[in-house]
Amino acid sequence: MHHGRRLAWAALGLGLALVGSVPLLEAQADDKATSLFNGKDLSGWTIFIRHTDKLDPRTDPKGVFKVEDGVIHISGEEFGALTTEKEFANYRLTLEFKWGEKRWPPRENAKRDSGILVHCVGPDKVWTKSIECQIQEGDCGDIWLVDGTSIVVDGKKVDKGRVVKKTDAEKPTGQWNKVEVVCDGDKMTNIVNGVVVSEGTQTSETKGRIMLQSEGAEVYYRNVELRPLSSSK
Repeated sequence: MHHGRRLAWAALGLGLALVGSVPLLEAQADDKATSLFNGKDLSGWTIFIRHTDKLDPRTDPKGVFKVEDGVIHISGEEFGALTTEKEFANYRLTLEFKWGEKRWPPRENAKRDSGILVHCVGPDKVWTKSIECQIQEGDCGDIWLVDGTSIVVDGKKVDKGRVVKKTDAEKPTGQWNKVEVVCDGDKMTNIVNGVVVSEGTQTSETKGRIMLQSEGAEVYYRNVELRPLSSSK
């Protein structure tokens, strides 16, 4: 009987010790994912398209951006941006993409092209000031500096153009790829199918909206999720 009581007290003590340690465990892990795409419509996103016929850029008469079968279908027919309404900082963005078949002028014979632009700031245009994780056949995970942003890679500041990825991890055209963009303070890391392909520090922007591009090629996106980093200061 007394032995049973001792076990009970020991178990209670262990339980209290575990309870006390839970906040520490939580602080070390990423928080729960927030879905940025509900699988039904484009709620939470804005459209901006560079129409050739000077139509209102907030309109999409050709259906460049659609939701079909639970995925975002970007036709690529016109250059345009699908951008979150909210701004974000300190997060791990994960999504999946795959290429469609269609390509449009002036890129009908070029590599299929799209992109994930983070830290989008300033007025909407094609393209908003931001830092891009390139989504392009053979170049997936390159970093592009858009409209005057900058980053430091391998000790060198880059303030225009492209930082070529270290390795290629993209699957063959037509297959789904998982891409993660980790924005931790002023550090950016691009991960393609589980492989870190590029990273840099001292990004000139550390907060902003998130954009998906329509850039002449048909592409599909799904499972667009954002996990706040618990380590964020």
